[in-house]
Amino acid sequence: MKTSRNIFTGVLLSAAIAAVAFILNDLLPLDLIGTAILSLILGMLLNPLFLRHRSLSPGVDWTSKTVLRVGIICAGVTLSFAQVLKAGKYALILMLFTLTTAFGVGYICKRIFKINWKLASLLSISTAICGGTAVATLGPTIEAEDRDIAYAISATFIFDLLTVIAFPWIGMMLGLGDTGYGLWIGTSVNDTSSVVAAGYAFSDTAGALATIVKLTRTLFIVPLVLVFSWLYARKSAGSGDAAAGGRGRVNVVKIFPWFILLFLVMVGIRSTGILSDAVVSNVSLISKFCLAMALAAIGMKTSLREVRDIGPKPMVAGVIIDTSVVIVALVAQAGILHFIK
Repeated sequence: MKTSRNIFTGVLLSAAIAAVAFILNDLLPLDLIGTAILSLILGMLLNPLFLRHRSLSPGVDWTSKTVLRVGIICAGVTLSFAQVLKAGKYALILMLFTLTTAFGVGYICKRIFKINWKLASLLSISTAICGGTAVATLGPTIEAEDRDIAYAISATFIFDLLTVIAFPWIGMMLGLGDTGYGLWIGTSVNDTSSVVAAGYAFSDTAGALATIVKLTRTLFIVPLVLVFSWLYARKSAGSGDAAAGGRGRVNVVKIFPWFILLFLVMVGIRSTGILSDAVVSNVSLISKFCLAMALAAIGMKTSLREVRDIGPKPMVAGVIIDTSVVIVALVAQAGILHFIK
């Protein structure tokens, strides 16, 4: 009974933080920060309270894992397989360039700056896929430290804030058309809200295309999480971690992120067209609130000092990864559009 009450208290506190984040985000003139990063920051500010009241741990831990997965599953309702086709094969080709760049440069930065592989992977997948959501999805899968998750999301936010302000001006100065700009933004800007803001600041056509391309990127969460699940299990098995199924062996059933299948089920349901716009909107709101709750919980388990102690090298690595993807996406979209003319 006591354990259930402790779980409820931790979940309720996480929900309250998420609700405050939603209210604060609505008060801001533009959706530049987003409820996810606001929840994370508020949670980190409440870390001293969390440390003084360890009875909150069961509920906060449950929220950071279970509620997070519920949010990811519900996020599938915002996507459809038809969107991938609508984005076009050229957008998918462009994403192959950016994915390769993000993880290739991420690996190089890991070696140069001597960053632990989990943080380097979080920085790379944040840039390659969809910012905070991708980080929050992969983090628990590879059992990354909460401080690494918070650090990667913070790095993503800082870069996205700059892109929203600068990219529309850069696109105009370079003379990009709606299609070229939309492809560029959709494949190089991280968080969905930042893609929408930067895209529609250029034009409605560019904004719509950028959003579709960005949502298509989100589907790549599935294969990448599966790959990283296997890589983490291999590393654990190689070090003799019993949880991985013994030295040299990988227990596929145990390491498989089953919630990803439910994510795909939601995408499939949306693809049928049977859901009304109102239902999609409501489920999407639930997804955002669950993700905000989970990040508030992760924030409460992470102190600002821990994030600060990681040092500047990972932040520099994140900027290098992001900048590399921006440049490659810009060059690649120009080449693709030139080729199809």
